Amino acid sequence: MELLTPGLGLFVWNFIAFLILLIILRKLAWKPILKSLKERETGIADSLATAERVKAEMAQLKSENEALLAKAREERAQLLKEARDTKDRIIAEAKEQAKVEANKIIVDANAAIQQQKMAALTDVKNQVGSLVIEVAEKVLRRELTDKSQQEKYIKQLAEEVKLN
Repeated sequence: MELLTPGLGLFVWNFIAFLILLIILRKLAWKPILKSLKERETGIADSLATAERVKAEMAQLKSENEALLAKAREERAQLLKEARDTKDRIIAEAKEQAKVEANKIIVDANAAIQQQKMAALTDVKNQVGSLVIEVAEKVLRRELTDKSQQEKYIKQLAEEVKLN
């Protein structure tokens, strides 16, 4: 049973060794250990504070980015609206110019048609006048006593004349 219960001398020497070791550790190791623990605690606290600050900055940057994106979308919408308005205005101007030019072409064509019509009528009148003079000349050259013969001769001349 002696193996299970330690002796008083062993107990005292172990206790004295423990106290010496505790004093040595307190003088030499305790302060550096506490100092390193304090530094580690401070470092962790600083890291957490930095992380919180970075997180706040990221949230602020995110909100600024969202505001910039909203502004960019608004500007894009404005530019697209201006481009559509410009396109519509250019198309309207082109249509109006095309209408003006078409009307001018129609007026010029109508004038040309009228001019050609008048020239054709003048030509027809001249030909009819020539024919009348020619027929009258032939009728006057031939003196007919009988009126029926005269009408017969006029019909014959009218059939002989070819219109252009």
